[in-house]
Amino acid sequence: MVTSEIATALPTLAVVLVMAIWGVGYASAQLRCTDAAREAARAAARGEDMATVIEIAQAVAPGHAEVDVRRENGMITIEVRATAAAPPPLGSFLEPTVRGRAVALEEWP
Repeated sequence: MVTSEIATALPTLAVVLVMAIWGVGYASAQLRCTDAAREAARAAARGEDMATVIEIAQAVAPGHAEVDVRRENGMITIEVRATAAAPPPLGSFLEPTVRGRAVALEEWP
């Protein structure tokens, strides 16, 4: 009796475990995008050139991240986007995008 109950519950437990691990990876990618945007915005506010700002963002962000830099009215906005691949059964259907955004005031004239 107990063996059949365990055999029935084991696949469900495996799916829950895989999704929980993916959730942690998704949250980690989200935090890395936010950190990358913040670090890049601070560098841009200090007056670093745009190539350096983008390099900083890509160094902190997850792999294959896209970085957008906008300057308007003394404000610098950095947005970092990356794709967080889902586990294998859902990987081809579900590829959510994680984003991080930071705004900084230019510190130099």
